[in-house]
Amino acid sequence: MGRPATKPTELKDGFYLEVRNKGSKNGIRIRRDTQKAMDIAVKEYQRVKDVVILGEYKNGKPLSDKKKKKA
Repeated sequence: MGRPATKPTELKDGFYLEVRNKGSKNGIRIRRDTQKAMDIAVKEYQRVKDVVILGEYKNGKPLSDKKKKKA
């Protein structure tokens, strides 16, 4: 095993959502290029997972501060 990373990862430009198992604290972030593609992914995952929409990121920073939770 190597050393853990010390620099935080920068997110690429795009729309992000976080998908996690129901009742779990941690999840994975999924990036989509367009908002329409993100909405399709939300509909697909929300049947069996908890989905949190993180919003649009540009230059590694969020453009909106809102977090929407979809069950």
